[in-house]
Amino acid sequence: MIQRRTFMTALMGGAALSAIPAYAYEVSKSDAEWKKQLPPAAYVVLRQEGTEAPFTSPLNDEHRKGVFACAGCALDLYSSDTKFDSGTGWPSFWKPLDKAVETKTDNSLGMRRTAVRCRRCGGHLGHMFDDGPRPTGLRYCMNGVAMTFKAKA
Repeated sequence: MIQRRTFMTALMGGAALSAIPAYAYEVSKSDAEWKKQLPPAAYVVLRQEGTEAPFTSPLNDEHRKGVFACAGCALDLYSSDTKFDSGTGWPSFWKPLDKAVETKTDNSLGMRRTAVRCRRCGGHLGHMFDDGPRPTGLRYCMNGVAMTFKAKA
């Protein structure tokens, strides 16, 4: 039987370790700096893993040629060539640009999902699902407030 002291020591040690960032991002800022830089809705999504309401982002209806970039650090994330209308109310893509995003398991809300983050600043972008179109069969369901759009000249 585990002793209470052993359990508490292990618990506190684990809590201390979880407070250490697992990865140092190229673009790292304090919470106050992110709050100052980002509009409130973008801050909630990018830094607190929030979700915008569906069908509210102008990027959902963006159909020009160009690139969708991270609203936090301006890293190019998705080509307009991979955007499709998923009917979900969020900008959706079947493939990110090379080395643009990273994924992690998200067990929040009582379900298992794959969260998608910007590889340069760690900003939360949305989630990836396996119900997308060919050729990947993936749907990167992104929050529009987490991105900007750069039209091709």
